[in-house]
Amino acid sequence: MPIRVRTNSRSLSVRRRLATLFLGVAALGGGLLTAPGSAAAEAGPETMAALPASTVDTFKLVTKDADWTAASQAVKAVEDTGAVTKVTPLAVATSRQHVGRAGLCHATGIDTKLIPDGFCWDKTDDVTNNYDTVTGGWMPQGLTASHDSVPGGTVGGKHLYAVSWHYGKGGSKNEFARVSIADNLGGTAPSYGHVLLVVPSGTGTSGTFTPVKNTHADGMVWYGNRLFVANGGELQVYDMRHLWRVTNLSGEIGVDATNKTSSARWHQWAMPMIGRYDIPGANTGGGCTPGQGTEICLSSLSLDRSSYPDALVSAEHVSWLASVKGARGRVARWPLNADVALPKADDGSGIGTTTASAAYTSPVWAIQGIATDGTYYYTSGTCPDSWWVPGGPPVQDPASYNCIHRGKANEAPHVLTRSPRLTQNLSYAPNSGRLWGTNESMYLAPGETQRTGDRVVFSVKLP
Repeated sequence: MPIRVRTNSRSLSVRRRLATLFLGVAALGGGLLTAPGSAAAEAGPETMAALPASTVDTFKLVTKDADWTAASQAVKAVEDTGAVTKVTPLAVATSRQHVGRAGLCHATGIDTKLIPDGFCWDKTDDVTNNYDTVTGGWMPQGLTASHDSVPGGTVGGKHLYAVSWHYGKGGSKNEFARVSIADNLGGTAPSYGHVLLVVPSGTGTSGTFTPVKNTHADGMVWYGNRLFVANGGELQVYDMRHLWRVTNLSGEIGVDATNKTSSARWHQWAMPMIGRYDIPGANTGGGCTPGQGTEICLSSLSLDRSSYPDALVSAEHVSWLASVKGARGRVARWPLNADVALPKADDGSGIGTTTASAAYTSPVWAIQGIATDGTYYYTSGTCPDSWWVPGGPPVQDPASYNCIHRGKANEAPHVLTRSPRLTQNLSYAPNSGRLWGTNESMYLAPGETQRTGDRVVFSVKLP
């Protein structure tokens, strides 16, 4: 999530002159991300440059067997209380707890030649936001789908999509985290439900759970039965086989073992964390500084099944202002073990430390999403020909859109298309050849007092 900057209204011509100064001018049909000789080109690399092996070898995901054992015991303890019922992702998606809107109901800026498609949330989820000082609200971040979960692309015969959100109030963030699982019916209103992310505790029949705290839920990948959630300095792991229906729709969270009841803060469903990996050097709870040394942060996530072994692909978000000063986010590949649906341990065990297999420095400013089809990398971030000011020009103004960039490793990326304002994570669907994405924006124009929703879950057909 980028730093939000409120500015006085500027003329578009001024923005474009500044854009030329900082970013360089590029043609949308295939211009370089940064023009040769521009200030941006001097501040950072033009190509998605491979980092040396000596650097890549320092990028680690570290975990502890004891934590997984304790979580497994706690999950069993909660289920043994009889206060929760296990359900499937399909049951949540088809529940019609919420019904969205078919098609792209907001302006997206996407090139129509890419045959854009997708769906929208219901009106409540379109405008919920963490700036609300009374009730607080939710902001969407990560995106994954059943095309990540299994090579066939469907679960229970359905194309399912999952989006992560973080909650805040009055500008705060990361107080709670949830996942929305949607059944994209294709041409008709999608059905979806919200699942609260929780931490299980207890043994025997004394199990309960508490909400996951301090989680931005930046990126997400559904791999087999696992659900990976990126949180800066940590990779959280959940399991779709332990997706719980609670008994009460109340503001409480946890299990009442005496009455065999459970609640998940107004959510019908909850999903427990079963394990986690840490980035060495990052702060406990996910604190991480992107673009520095061996502390490689996990912001956006996607899956690459194009080669063996499967790989988790991550990217660091570096703010737009930091990008102006020359900071660059890094992209990393993490090998996966399909047998256990977890990062592949260096020592061959099922659960253990994993070293990145490759890494690159991305020239895309304020990178928010990363995905690959095995040949090209696709990144969402700042457009090279616009003065990108969050909270600035109206969404109808092209200067407010983001861009999706396409390029190969060690080559310069080019703009594929504009994309919705504050585009977040991306996900590639091999079966359809479509690139999926979601955006965070819940836009407030200068002088407006009522926020106007412009959130979509979108896809484009890749060339």
